Amino acid sequence: MKLEFLKRFIDSPRGEKIVGNLAYYYLKFVGMTTRWQSVTGVKETYEMLEKYGSMIVVGWHGRTLIMPYFWNKERPLNALVSPHRDGQIIVHVLAKFGIGNINGSSDRNSKEAAIELMRNLQQGNSIAIIPDGPRGPSMKLTMSPLFYARKSGKPIIGITYSIAGSKIITRSWDNMLVPLPFHKGMYAITEPVFIPQDATDEELEKYRQQIETTLNDLTWKLDKAMGLPFIAQGKEAKKSRR
Repeated sequence: MKLEFLKRFIDSPRGEKIVGNLAYYYLKFVGMTTRWQSVTGVKETYEMLEKYGSMIVVGWHGRTLIMPYFWNKERPLNALVSPHRDGQIIVHVLAKFGIGNINGSSDRNSKEAAIELMRNLQQGNSIAIIPDGPRGPSMKLTMSPLFYARKSGKPIIGITYSIAGSKIITRSWDNMLVPLPFHKGMYAITEPVFIPQDATDEELEKYRQQIETTLNDLTWKLDKAMGLPFIAQGKEAKKSRR
């Protein structure tokens, strides 16, 4: 009975907000107490924003928790977030980090979400897409970010991190990395990739592989430095039974 009441509370708008706020304060605490051994690419990213106005940010589903930590609230960023319950909790977390949201899904972009993403880029707002969500395959890049980059002319950057002592939820399809406070950490942003507006489908696939490989190699490099086990790509969420 108590568990059912708790579930109903969490599913309510008030519960989503409270859970989201608690998650934010925990992640903020982790970020503040982490002994950052290196933070790569953040300064260069803001310098690039001054030049290009906006960009497309990508990162893996299993590495989303600390991704927003170093984002400057003064630079508008809106993330593509699922309209489902878990997504709404994420909305509250992002809002505390100064990041907005666009309702949608990276594997099922509605026409409205696609239009809103492009509008944001054109208006000088960066967008964030988790290209292996919401069900995988993990650490596999979809074409979605490349389509927006080709049409808008905006660069794509990848964000990843690793924190020693983190708990890896191996039963989850994304092998979610849950960081703990008071450990060493490393945070990195990849160099930007620009997609020519006349790029063919074959060329798009080469760019896709390049971005995916770069982000994965960087993630594995940071994990090795932090003493974490190797996490293979390609895991998918189990289909729900009907």
